[in-house]
Amino acid sequence: MTTIRVLIVDDDPLVRGALAMMLDGANGITVVGEAVDGTQAMAAVDRHAPDVVLMDIRMPGMNGIAATERIRRRPRPPEVIVMTTFDTDDHIIRALRVGASGFLLKDTPPARIVQAVQAASAGEPFLSPAVTRRLMQHVASGAASYERARATLAALTPRERDVVIAIARGHSNADIATELAMSLTTAKAHVSNILTKLDLTNRTQIALLAQEAGLI
Repeated sequence: MTTIRVLIVDDDPLVRGALAMMLDGANGITVVGEAVDGTQAMAAVDRHAPDVVLMDIRMPGMNGIAATERIRRRPRPPEVIVMTTFDTDDHIIRALRVGASGFLLKDTPPARIVQAVQAASAGEPFLSPAVTRRLMQHVASGAASYERARATLAALTPRERDVVIAIARGHSNADIATELAMSLTTAKAHVSNILTKLDLTNRTQIALLAQEAGLI
């Protein structure tokens, strides 16, 4: 089994220590580095080549949102899970739009944090239940975002839209292949084409766009 390499970014040494202890004790996960702000995080990504970054939002200097955006725009970037004590709509939407694959509150149980790291490493989105509820409320009240999302998705073929809906429902590539009667290779190709056409960086952004467009 391939070991998942994790970088922890938080300005609180107690939080970093607790997360490192918890994740290093999980099967198949190793913490390869720590950083105290966004600037250090970018350097640590270059130095340690993590698979997943656990990123705090509020830090001195470069904050977690800005760091996530810059990291996700790099070639072959790691997945980023944003962790914070604040679950405001603005934080959630901004984090997902710049490329975070997950958003967790810091009081999330340890087992679910481990699940989130494993899911992110596999390219799957992971949101805490509280964050999911806030996200759905935001989508339900956003008429302007609905129109923008529908216009953006108009660039896709009908088959690609089917794949978008499946992704928004949380399906893996294997699930999509089975549901839409296509090979796994074709399913992966559709996902890659969708990301390219829509100028997105991960499946979480696809799911958010589908929700804003009212496809699910």
